[in-house]
Amino acid sequence: MNASLSSASADPTPGEARFDLDGPVATVTLCRPQVLNAQTPELWAALREFGRSLPGDVRVVIVRGEGRAFSSGLDTAAAAKNLGALATSPGGDAQIAAYQEAFSWLRRPSLISVAAVQGHAIGAGFQLALACDFRVVAEDVSFSMAEIKLGLVPDLGGTKRLVELVGYARALELCVTGRRVQAAEAAQIGLANVVVGRAELDEATRDLAAAVLAGPRDAVIEIKALIGQAAAHTFAQQEAAERAAQLRRIADLSGLGE
Repeated sequence: MNASLSSASADPTPGEARFDLDGPVATVTLCRPQVLNAQTPELWAALREFGRSLPGDVRVVIVRGEGRAFSSGLDTAAAAKNLGALATSPGGDAQIAAYQEAFSWLRRPSLISVAAVQGHAIGAGFQLALACDFRVVAEDVSFSMAEIKLGLVPDLGGTKRLVELVGYARALELCVTGRRVQAAEAAQIGLANVVVGRAELDEATRDLAAAVLAGPRDAVIEIKALIGQAAAHTFAQQEAAERAAQLRRIADLSGLGE
C-alpha cells in the first residue's frame, strides 16, 4: 500500500485482509469470514508489510475480523505445504521469525493496538489478539491456545504476553490443555479489558481508541514504555525510569525539549 496516504483503503492480499487508514487510526480487518478468518502465511506476509509501511502519524491500530469470528487460527489446509518443509529447511528459523514479525509490530512503542474480538479467537487468532495492547471482546468470545491439539507450540509471540496477563500457572494450563476461555472468565483473569454485547463491539472499540487519542502522543508513548518494562525492573529501577520520563515530559511541556 502507499504509506504516504493519510486516509486510504488497500487490499494487498485479495481475500485475506483489508487495511484502512483514517488519520491517526489504522484498521486491520481479516476478511475470510467463510473460513472464520483462518490465517495463512500469505496473510502474515501482508500484515508484516503493512506494519513496515505504516505512516509515522498513526497512533492507534485496530485489529478486527469480519463475520462471526475474530480468527479460528491457522488455516492448516492452506499452510500444509509450507509447514512440512520448515523443520528440514536451513531457513526454517528465519521463516518463523518472519511470521512472528506479522504480529510483533503491534507491540511497537509508538502505537496503541486494540483487538476487537468476537466469536472464536483460536490458536493464531488468540495470539493475534494477545499481540495487541488492549482487547475489547464480545460476550460470545471464545479464546483457546489450541496449538497443543496439533502437537505444536504457540510460536507467534503469544506465550510471553499470556504470562504477563494471567500469570505462569494459568498461562501454562491454557497452553497445555487448549481449553476454551469464555468472556466472563476472560474479564476475570485479565485477558479482556472490556466485555460488551456483540452489537456494541465496534462502538466500544472506537470509544477506547478515541480515549487513547485524547492524551498527548508523547505522554502515551512514555507511559507505554514505563508499563512495559515495569515487571522486569526493581522498584529502584522503575522509580529511576519514572523520574527520567517525567523530566523529559516537563522539558517538552516547558519548550525545552529537543
